[in-house]
Amino acid sequence: MNADRTLFTLVSILISVSVMLSYSLASYTTLLFNVNEFHFAIRQAVFAVLGIGIIFILSRLNPDKWLKPIGFTLFFGSLIAMIAMPFMPESFVSAVGGAKRWIKVAGFSLAPVEFFKVGFVYFLAWSFSRKLGDHGGMGLGSEFKRFAPYGVVFLGAMFIIAFLQKDLGQVVVLGMTLLFMLIFAGSSFRFFLTILGGIFMAIVIFIFTAEHRILRIKSWWALAQNSVLDLLPASLAEKLRVPVEVEPYQIGHSLNAIHHGGLFGVGIGNGTFKLGFLSEVHTDFVLAGLAEEFGFFGVVFVVVVFLWMLQRIFKVANRAKDRTIYLFSIGIGLILSFAFLVNAYGISGITPIKGISVPFLSYGGSAMLGAAFGVGMVLMASNKVDMNGDNKL
Repeated sequence: MNADRTLFTLVSILISVSVMLSYSLASYTTLLFNVNEFHFAIRQAVFAVLGIGIIFILSRLNPDKWLKPIGFTLFFGSLIAMIAMPFMPESFVSAVGGAKRWIKVAGFSLAPVEFFKVGFVYFLAWSFSRKLGDHGGMGLGSEFKRFAPYGVVFLGAMFIIAFLQKDLGQVVVLGMTLLFMLIFAGSSFRFFLTILGGIFMAIVIFIFTAEHRILRIKSWWALAQNSVLDLLPASLAEKLRVPVEVEPYQIGHSLNAIHHGGLFGVGIGNGTFKLGFLSEVHTDFVLAGLAEEFGFFGVVFVVVVFLWMLQRIFKVANRAKDRTIYLFSIGIGLILSFAFLVNAYGISGITPIKGISVPFLSYGGSAMLGAAFGVGMVLMASNKVDMNGDNKL
């Protein structure tokens, strides 16, 4: 087999960094929960080994035989699990804020949505490669008819994830992935803009039908308003201004942590904003913790490795002759990209925080294993791709 060795190495580097950060950034959390100082690092190391193992095993498989069954198993298996979770007893599922998102397995909690994302991308790639193609000048109505079955599937998934699991961030990532995959599958730009407008309206409706989402938007706006309202007339600016008491302390501490790190950081283990100022910084705020302890150059290193990983994934897509492999590789690259951007924009105050983890960096087994399946399947697919003499596994 000739899977891409460079892609495997880059992902392994990111996973290794996540284990180190899970130890360094979780020092306060271990005290808070009264667990061993290596508690989170050991658990992350277990999932790191499993993740790298999954990627390696998948990379050795024949895509003609295994890609389709694994993709559909992830899609339908995780979909059924998400539908069943609200009806399961709490002895089998973990509930946070009234939402059941995790299934308890052997002392660990796994989130089916992380595996559903990979299965959803495969389902779209498999189906788009058969049903969609160049729009060939067809009207907007015809494109909507062609898209309708996928819209129904997405709306069903959106209902489960956004309403039952109260996880709008995942819907945003899935929606953007679906939208851009449509373009690569051959839809017109006019149809792209129409669907984009529909998704935007749906997100607005979701926000204004849940009080906690409204408060999150107000919290974000409290930080961003000064730079925006200065550009507007005074009368309008006053109407849009929110009280300072809702200022988002999490984003404020995140920005201070990033600033405190400077160019070279304060050193591994020496960060201060992880000491109760940022809640569980090793998860959603891992980039802020990285910036404080390793500085600007530490962040640049991680971003370069991440971008290089994406380049290898898109290279597999670019050189694939099989249309399903082409669309699937693009979809995995997009879903990883959007997750990284949504998290980075959230911790820097550019957009509201969505609770999306950084692929391969944030603490968490479900996100690690889900992303591992995605990259592993791309590596499996790369066995059929001529990478022009590049390093192979």
